[in-house]
Amino acid sequence: MAGVMIHAFVLALGLILPLGVQNVFIFQQGMVQRRLWSVLPVVVTAGLCDTLLIGLAVGGVSVLVFGLPGVKLILMSAGVLFLIYVGAVTWKSTSSVQPTVGGDSVDSPTSLTARKQVAFALSVSLLNPHTLLDTIGVIGTSSLQYEHGAKWVFALTCIGVSWLWFGLLAIAGMTVGRWDEDGRWFRVLNRCSALLIWGIAVYLLISVWQEIQFLL
Repeated sequence: MAGVMIHAFVLALGLILPLGVQNVFIFQQGMVQRRLWSVLPVVVTAGLCDTLLIGLAVGGVSVLVFGLPGVKLILMSAGVLFLIYVGAVTWKSTSSVQPTVGGDSVDSPTSLTARKQVAFALSVSLLNPHTLLDTIGVIGTSSLQYEHGAKWVFALTCIGVSWLWFGLLAIAGMTVGRWDEDGRWFRVLNRCSALLIWGIAVYLLISVWQEIQFLL
């Protein structure tokens, strides 16, 4: 079982470390909230989403989804549009590092409710194509080499890595937020985050084009 846990730990860490939309959002919320209990809605929501996706992937959804022609293409195409939108609202954010949720304007970071934090965390977790492809396509298919108890040890290790990483990201954001009193770092991070998100969208668009060529 030790080998299974090491495999799962390294794989999950390698997938979750890159600075994607979900990670940036959790880090930003840590900077804004500055108290652990205030950022818990984001951490818990992201953790539960990863738990759900990893559980479904290891349970066999990956085999079903990627066995259907065009499903991967649809997921990636929707992801490109979603990333372009998230990048745009992140770039425009100035006084708040939290993009607008549900059409409501957020004038200051402290005006955010737990419900809005959860809503946006759900969107960047469940509508993020990289999260879906990583969990369903990579973790799910990697688990196929294991059976019975070993398969779920693999899954639980991956889930544990996600929860630990999200918590550490929030704490890191809180630490940075304490010395950025005037919010200048917020604005710089927003602009860098937007560029990063758009870069991911371009990369995904290239993958969409390659997938179309493959299907044709």
